[in-house]
Amino acid sequence: MKDLTKAEEQVMQALWKLGKAFVKDVMEEFPEPKPAYNTISTIIRILEKKEFVGHKAFGKTHQYYPLVSKEDYSKHTADQLVDNYFGGSFKNLVSFFVKDNEMTVKEMDELMKVIEAKREQNG
Repeated sequence: MKDLTKAEEQVMQALWKLGKAFVKDVMEEFPEPKPAYNTISTIIRILEKKEFVGHKAFGKTHQYYPLVSKEDYSKHTADQLVDNYFGGSFKNLVSFFVKDNEMTVKEMDELMKVIEAKREQNG
């Protein structure tokens, strides 16, 4: 899976939220000052080339929709983060958040519940 630029990711966030959208709908998801119509349109065309977005034509206009789910891209990004910054170790990642970001006891308990559920699921 290809990586996205920050601008591409912002457009994808809007498409993931909306499901299907025209360029003007995507623009509405951006805070003021909104990017130009042509800017959003260009980014969407780039996303089509990267095979993140598909479209359905309605005459001269197009309705766009995600081809890659937010969950799949999130997993790809998390895996890259772990590989590139934590030596491929989720333990190192969790240690970082516990030490440097003051993970709360409640958050650690929730994480442990997720880990235990995953263990049970995998047998």
